[in-house]
Amino acid sequence: MKLSRRHFIAGLSASAAAFATRGVGAVAEPLYPPTDLSVFRRPITPAPAEIRFGYHAITWGDDNMRAIREIAELGFRGIQLRTNIFKDVGKDPARLRDLLAQHKLQFVALSSGGVQTATDANEEVRKHVDHARFVRDAGGLYLQVTDAARPPKGAPTAEDFKRLGRLLTEIGRRTADLGIPLGYHNHMHSLGEAPDEVDRILDSADPRYVKLELDVAHYHQGGGDPVRAIKRYRDRLLFFHIKDVEPTGPDGRRDYRFVELGRGRVDLPGVFAAMREVNFRGWAIIELDAVPDKSRTPRDSALISKRYVEERLGIKV
Repeated sequence: MKLSRRHFIAGLSASAAAFATRGVGAVAEPLYPPTDLSVFRRPITPAPAEIRFGYHAITWGDDNMRAIREIAELGFRGIQLRTNIFKDVGKDPARLRDLLAQHKLQFVALSSGGVQTATDANEEVRKHVDHARFVRDAGGLYLQVTDAARPPKGAPTAEDFKRLGRLLTEIGRRTADLGIPLGYHNHMHSLGEAPDEVDRILDSADPRYVKLELDVAHYHQGGGDPVRAIKRYRDRLLFFHIKDVEPTGPDGRRDYRFVELGRGRVDLPGVFAAMREVNFRGWAIIELDAVPDKSRTPRDSALISKRYVEERLGIKV
């Protein structure tokens, strides 16, 4: 049916006049069911903090099989491993996935090593992305990197931080494509040692792809307050390394050793209070690089730290 321009315009005018006469309230049936819009004026309450505890296999050195068995026996729910796990399972992620399932352990993270800025960038990206692919296929959650970018002599330059930030961003972008978030681990004797250096690295990296895996003892030893760091980076925290450290000589910055929880100088009650304050929901990996007292075993040290968390802090592992 053909409609003349004159009739079309007349029809539009009549419809507009009728709408103006009736008003919105004259609509016969509502388009949508009535909704109490006041609900949108009430902020959504954030979920409370939920901390899940794992333990790092590093204390057992190269004996990963014993580490897996004893960490599970102690009741920890997760484990972090290093790349030396490849000597036990090869590059077969299914073997590791099945092994950890037998012990009811979540593969939380793989320590992927230090990011080198002085070598070929493409090779660095490839290496860490390959590790992330292994983590994904083994049922793991995160990839952890430190850095090996601190100059041997002299203070780091602004370009050192920018170069590392760019490289971390590229690695993190690729691991994100695999579904594995990247966590940067602050560390003594690295570019990210002092608090302001950690700031500069994270400022140079894209926050979408590079998160902070905060090691509270390294941060303390580097001259920082981990409680303040938790609050400062509350929106960028991926997971934690929970450890303790004590001085061993006159140079408090350079003379130190890591010890079981509660036996050093880290404000661990403050750390956990801050984690609850920022509603952190995720993994806290208890770590001890080596047993400080050689009369004890790695299992003994892990039990000391577990008891500290449960008996002194009142948190169930």
